Amino acid sequence: MSRFADLRYRGATAFQRRVNPLLRRLPFQTVLETRGRVFGLPRPTPVGGRRVGDCFWLVSEFGERAQYVRNIKADPRVRVRIRGRWHEGTAHLLPDDDAVARLRRLPRFNGLAVRALGTDLLTVRVDLAG
Repeated sequence: MSRFADLRYRGATAFQRRVNPLLRRLPFQTVLETRGRVFGLPRPTPVGGRRVGDCFWLVSEFGERAQYVRNIKADPRVRVRIRGRWHEGTAHLLPDDDAVARLRRLPRFNGLAVRALGTDLLTVRVDLAG
C-alpha cells in the first residue's frame, strides 16, 4: 500500500472509530453485525448499501483490510439491520465483481464517501434468510 493510501486509511479509520458508535445507534441507519474473529462478540458496523430482493449489497472501501471483512472471512454468518428490522444472512466476498459499477447502483451518498475514502474496493453480498 502506498504512503498516501496508508495515510487515507489511517485517517478514515480514526474518523470512523469516533463516528460509528453514534451512527449505529440511529434507528434507521443500516448496520452490518459480524462476529468478532477472536472473542466471538457481536461487532456492529454502520454501512451503506441496498437491498435487492433477498440480497443486500455493499462495497467495502478498504477491501480485505476492513475489520468487518476479516470477521466475515472467519465466520460468514451475519445480521443486517435494514430500516430498523434485523435480518440474518450469509455474507459472500466478491473480489471479481466490478465494485465501481456496483457503487453506481448503491445509495449516492454512500458511493461518494466510499470513492472519496476508499483505497481497495471490495463488493460484499449478503444472502438474507427469509
